[in-house]
Amino acid sequence: MTTAPRLQTAGLTDAEVAQRVSEGKTNDVPTRAARSVSEIVRANVLTRINAILGVLLIIVLSTGSVINGAFGLLIIANSAIGIIQELRAKKTLDKLAIVGQAKPLVRRQSGTQAVLPSEVVLDDIIELGPGDQIVVDGEVVEDANLEVDESLLTGEADPIAKDTGDTVMSGSFVVAGSGAYRATKVGREAYAAKLADEASKFTLVNSELRSGINKILQFITYLLVPAGLLIIYTQLFTTNADWREAVLRMVGALVPMVPEGLVLMTSIAFAVGVVRLGRRQCLVNELPAIEGLARVDVVCADKTGTLTENGMRVSDVKKLDQRGPTRQPGTVADILAQLAADDARPNASMAAIGEAYKMPPGWQSSAIAPFKSATKWSGASYGEHGNWVIGAPDVLLEPGSQIAQEAEEIGAQGLRVLLLGSCDVPVDHVDAPGCVTPAALVVLEQRVRPDARDTLDYFAEQKVSIKVISGDNAVSVGAVAGSLGLEGETMDARQLPDAPDQLADTLEQYTTFGRVRPDQKRAMVHALQSRGHTVAMTGDGVNDVLALKDADIGVAMGSGSSASRAVAQIVLLDNKFATLPYVVGEGRRVIGNIERVSNLFLTKTVYSVLLAILVGLGGLSSKLFGTDPLLFPFQPIHVTIAAWFTIGIPAFVLSLAPNNERAHTGFVRRVMTAALPSGLVVGIATFTSYLVAYQGRAATPVEQMQASTAALITLLVTGVWVLAVVARPYQWWRVALVAVSGLAYVVIFSIPLARKAFMLDPSNLKTTSVALVIGLIGAAAIEVIWWVQGAVLGERRRLWRAD
Repeated sequence: MTTAPRLQTAGLTDAEVAQRVSEGKTNDVPTRAARSVSEIVRANVLTRINAILGVLLIIVLSTGSVINGAFGLLIIANSAIGIIQELRAKKTLDKLAIVGQAKPLVRRQSGTQAVLPSEVVLDDIIELGPGDQIVVDGEVVEDANLEVDESLLTGEADPIAKDTGDTVMSGSFVVAGSGAYRATKVGREAYAAKLADEASKFTLVNSELRSGINKILQFITYLLVPAGLLIIYTQLFTTNADWREAVLRMVGALVPMVPEGLVLMTSIAFAVGVVRLGRRQCLVNELPAIEGLARVDVVCADKTGTLTENGMRVSDVKKLDQRGPTRQPGTVADILAQLAADDARPNASMAAIGEAYKMPPGWQSSAIAPFKSATKWSGASYGEHGNWVIGAPDVLLEPGSQIAQEAEEIGAQGLRVLLLGSCDVPVDHVDAPGCVTPAALVVLEQRVRPDARDTLDYFAEQKVSIKVISGDNAVSVGAVAGSLGLEGETMDARQLPDAPDQLADTLEQYTTFGRVRPDQKRAMVHALQSRGHTVAMTGDGVNDVLALKDADIGVAMGSGSSASRAVAQIVLLDNKFATLPYVVGEGRRVIGNIERVSNLFLTKTVYSVLLAILVGLGGLSSKLFGTDPLLFPFQPIHVTIAAWFTIGIPAFVLSLAPNNERAHTGFVRRVMTAALPSGLVVGIATFTSYLVAYQGRAATPVEQMQASTAALITLLVTGVWVLAVVARPYQWWRVALVAVSGLAYVVIFSIPLARKAFMLDPSNLKTTSVALVIGLIGAAAIEVIWWVQGAVLGERRRLWRAD
C-alpha cells in the first residue's frame, strides 16, 4: 500500500462532454419504473381479460341488444383505473428515484461534481471512496489502497485490491481506500446494465400474494374451459330458442366466470401503496417489499445510522501515558488532526474528529491504511513522526489490559470509544498494526434517534423480534439497546460459532451483537432464514450491503452509502427509522384487502361456473330424456347489475380501506377455503330458485322474465350476505357499505324505468316471495359456514373490530 502523491488525471472538457452526448455515448440505462406512458396504456388495454370481454361484447351487439352490452363498460373501467393508478405510481417513483439514486462524483475540467448516473459519458473520470457504487464499467487511473467488493456480480465475498490499470465493473462497490476510474463502457454495454434494467422494473414478481392470485386464476381456467364449452353447446343447440335469445343467455353465463377485477384490484392496491409511502419519503425499489415487510417476524437493525443518528461529536479525549521505546513525538491533537485531514472520504467517526481538530501540522504520509469493517482500524505512517493507528480498543489491545477495560467501561454508557496508538511497523506492513502503544482514548457521542424507542415498541407489540447487529463494541451496543428498552442479552460476535445450526441457536438466545463483521451479518441473516423466519435488515453502510442483499427485505437509509441504497428494496429517504411501521401498515393493508377482494371475485366465479354446469347438464338431459331444455337464467345485463353492488364497487372500496390485521402465510388456502363453500351455496340457491320459478318450454316471455328475476333476487340476497361476511370485522363504514349495497338493489327494483331497462319483473308475488325465502336460507347457510370454518381452522371469528 502506498500513498505517494500523484498527479490527478484530468477530466473531460465541456466540449468533449457535449460531443459524446451528441454521439449517444451516454449512460442511458433505463431508470426504475421507466415504462413509457404508451407502454403503460398498452399494458392496461391489451389484456387477456379485456380481449375476452371484447369478443363477448361484439357477440352481444350483433344481436341488437345494446343494454346487454353494458358489461363492456368494464373494459373501459379496468383500463382507465389501471392506467391512472400506474401513472400516479410512476410519477411518484420517478421523483423519489432521482432523490435516492447513487450520484457518482465526476471529475471534469470545469470542476468535480456529483451527477446522476445517466449524465455520465464515455471517458469520464469518476472518483471513488468507501461505500461508493461503481455505476459504469471502467479502468482504474488512480488508487490509494482501493478495494472493491464484486460479490453482487460474482458471488466472491472477499474484497479485491484494485491497482492502476485494473478493470472495475458496474454493480460492484468500494469497501476501502479511494481512487478514480475512467468510464470505458456506458449505458447498455456495461456489465450490470441488464441486471439493473431487469431489477428496476415496476413489477409484482416474487410476491406470495401475486403468485397466489396466479394459482387462483389457474384454478379458474381449469373450471372455465369445460363449463364454458358445455353452456355454449346447450344454449345454442338444445334450447330451440331464438338465436338472439340463446346467444344472450350464453354470454350471460360466460361473462361472470371471468374474474375481471381481481388482477386490477391487486395492481391498484400496490400502486396506491407506493404513492402513500412516497408521501413519507419512502422509495420502494421492488413492489413486493411492501407486502414482504408486512410478513417479517425478525428485524435486524444496525445501530449506527438506524437506532442512532449519523452525526457524531467528540465528547472527550483521554490522554494515556506512553512509556518505553515506542514513544513518538507530536501531540495527540496534531496526530488526530493529521489523520482526519489525510482521510479523503472520512466515515462518521473520522468526520467528527476532523470537526474537532481542524489544524493539522502538515506532515507527509509515507503510507495509509484505510478503515475496513473487517479489521476495525485505520492509520497512517509519517516517517520521523511515527506510525499511528486509530480504531477499536478491544481489537488493537489485549482484551484483559487495563486500558481495554477502561474503554469498555466508557462504552457501557452507550458511547463510542476509539483508541489512538502508535505502532512499531508501518501501517502498510504485512504484520500491521503490530505492537500498539496507547496514546489516547477518543470518546464519541451519538444521539439516539428520538423515534427509535416508539418504533421498537411497535415491533414488540406486533410480536416482531429485534436483533441489533453492529460493528461497534458489544458493551456500547448493549447500552444503547438497553436505553431503548430492548430486552435480551448482548454478545461479542467474535465468540459466535461458525456452524450454521449453532449460529441459529445463538441468535435465538441473544438480542444484541457487537463487533460483527460484514460476512457475519450475512451469515446471521441466513441462519435466521434457516429457522423459517422472514428477515428484514436495516442499514446504511457499505458493511451492511451483503446482509441487505440477502435479507428477505433490505431497508437502507437515504443518507447511507450508494451501495446500500442500490441493493435495498426499500430506501427511507428521510432517514427516519420510524417510517418502517407505516411500511408494515401498507403491506398489511394490501395483503388483508386483496384477500377480501379475492374472496368476492372467486365466489362469483365459483357460483357462475356451477350455474353453467347445472344448466348445461339440464340441457344434456333434455337431449337424452326428452325433458324441457333449460335456458340460462340470466342475460348479460342481469349479471352486470348483480356485480355492481355485490362485488365491483365494494371491492374497490375494500381494496383501498385501512387494514392493520397481521399478515399470515397461506393466502391461497384461506381464500379457497372461504370462497368455495360460499360460491357453492350461492350457485345452488340460485339454481333452486330458478327451477322453482321456471315454467318450461311452454313459458311465455313474461314468465321467463319472472323466472330470471326470481333467480336474480336469490343471487342478490346471497351475494350481499357474502359481502357482509367478507367485510368483517365490522366498523361503522363497513356496515354502511353492506347496507348501501343492499339498499341499492331495493331502489333498482322499486323504479319502474329501471325494471324496464334491466328486464326485471318481480310482479309475481308468489315467485318473488319464494325467491326471497330461498335467498335468506342461502344467506343463513353462508353465515353458519363462516362460524363453523372458524372453529375448524382455529381462527377467532369476530363480528366487530376491537379497539
